[in-house]
Amino acid sequence: MLPVEESLDELARLADTAGLEVVGRITQRFDRPNPATYIGPGKVEEVKMLVEETEADVIIFDDELTPRHQRELEKIFGDETKLLDRTALILDIFALHAQTHEGKLQVELAQLEYRLPRLTRMWTHLARQAGGRAGGGNGGVGLRGPGETQLEADRREIGQRISHIKSQLEVVRARRGRHRAKRQQTELRVVAIVGYTNAGKSTLLNCLSGANVLEADMLFATLDPTTRRVVLPSGQEVLFTDTVGFIQKLPTQIVAAFRATLEEIQDADVLLHVVDTTHPHALAQVEAVEDTLATLEVDHLPLVVALNKADLLPKDADPIADLGVEDPAVVVSARTGIGIDALLTTLEASLTQYLQPLHVMLPYKRGDLVGMLYERGQVDAETHSEEGVEIYGRLPARLFPYFETYRLDD
Repeated sequence: MLPVEESLDELARLADTAGLEVVGRITQRFDRPNPATYIGPGKVEEVKMLVEETEADVIIFDDELTPRHQRELEKIFGDETKLLDRTALILDIFALHAQTHEGKLQVELAQLEYRLPRLTRMWTHLARQAGGRAGGGNGGVGLRGPGETQLEADRREIGQRISHIKSQLEVVRARRGRHRAKRQQTELRVVAIVGYTNAGKSTLLNCLSGANVLEADMLFATLDPTTRRVVLPSGQEVLFTDTVGFIQKLPTQIVAAFRATLEEIQDADVLLHVVDTTHPHALAQVEAVEDTLATLEVDHLPLVVALNKADLLPKDADPIADLGVEDPAVVVSARTGIGIDALLTTLEASLTQYLQPLHVMLPYKRGDLVGMLYERGQVDAETHSEEGVEIYGRLPARLFPYFETYRLDD
């Protein structure tokens, strides 16, 4: 977890990415949030004074507010001041940057699920119009106010929209699953690029593959996954897939909505974790990424660490020692190409290390399986006979079922 001031610095960068200008900040230390307003009453008054002094029209909290917090604070600050929390800000940025149909659906789903429990504040003025009895302790059946009726209608509409989006995303998920299954049979091994947002993942993918992926010095510049072919030192090709960047306090709605996209990580052969070594709290960012990988249940996959932005480090810097990296790690610069050859060699060794031995006799008509062994694994020995091709090789364990009929006992 980042220290308070650094977390606020990150929040300021998020605000800048969303097109907001930061004019002030206030912090408060407490053991637990105030049940009604998150921060204490005195701090609320301090925030009000700062808003008036700076003529600010947006207040952002560096945490997720509960619906009650949001409702009470909006009463205090009034309709002229927009109130956001960290989750709402990140969702807005995702909505701004999503380009594909799938990405837009995922963001909309996350926004709707975030807003649904917070709808009450939008209709309190209508509830008051119904008179004192509406919705109160003395109100009976048939005496509900128009505000509550409107709220229920709005909730139904949003609920229906959520169901519709989920059904569309299930279609996308099924299609993506079929594509993955086909790719596993016929194509190449996969390296999934993961890392904290703005660590340089897109720049690294461009450096490795010559891809033209958007590079920008901002948080969440790219959301939609990009896959490119890369040639390893041995001449073999692998697929590199760039995924959405992670961040501390990544909204659970985002993780859930983007699960179809993030499932690409689950089927990778190796994870490539890109780290911004120049960040003063790089270790906290590494921990945030590791926590997200654990949430996605992919922390068991082989991992190679690319300690990026080496060109900006002092000559005597040792980022591997400084960060205490235990996984295979290479110091690189995606911008200048420093360490890229060593990174590819390390990735190739990691891909080979986690292959499982396989001994098969394949009939000549199963050239597709021979091709899979060469493309997705490694062939150590090959002998031709009248029966077919006897191969000693290595392959990812999940592909073994395709060879079950032809396996030989050693």
